[in-house]
Amino acid sequence: MKIIFAGKFVWFILAALAFFFLFAFQSVYNQAEINEGLIYNLLLFPSVLLVFYPAVFGIQNDEDARTLELLFGIPDYKYKVWGLRLLMIYIAVFFILLLFSFVAVILLYPVNLFEMSVQLMLPVLFYGNMAFMLSTMTRSGNGTAVITIIISIVLIIFSNNLERTFWNILLNPFSVPNNLLPIIWSEIVMKNRIMLFCCSIIWMMVGLLNLQKREKFI
Repeated sequence: MKIIFAGKFVWFILAALAFFFLFAFQSVYNQAEINEGLIYNLLLFPSVLLVFYPAVFGIQNDEDARTLELLFGIPDYKYKVWGLRLLMIYIAVFFILLLFSFVAVILLYPVNLFEMSVQLMLPVLFYGNMAFMLSTMTRSGNGTAVITIIISIVLIIFSNNLERTFWNILLNPFSVPNNLLPIIWSEIVMKNRIMLFCCSIIWMMVGLLNLQKREKFI
């Protein structure tokens, strides 16, 4: 965790918790209907926040620590180092989401911890791998952060228009839209999850292939 989060792991946990409690307080204060859909929305931003820093600034941190050139000397560097690092990031985030879901059960509403965490991991994989891919293109953590934030804002703007389609990256699987049959909604959710997973694999593979261009990073 010290390597992945560059010594800032505790701060990201505290920040994610702070946002979760803030959103939860606002929901209770505004007397919003508390259900699984609300819990999903409350946990979505903290979960993306946890994966944001290690995915965006990972390569820049290696460069700042003067270990990037050394890592290129390891056979299959992109798989042994960055592939494993991404795996560790997502494993850590998954268990943190289980903890956050447990806190939500105690404070707000009973949910299936495993199902909630698995559903949240799909947008986490999408954003994390997309940020990783962009970082291999820009080679700058700040540049990647700006591009990722702009893309996120665009996705948020269009999310309302795509609410009933599987193209909605921010689709909430626990919130069935009005006047829509549950069986149709379940098909939309399944297609959406498949789309997120496939895009995540593509982003990751493009990023790992970009790391083959040694002269670009050194």
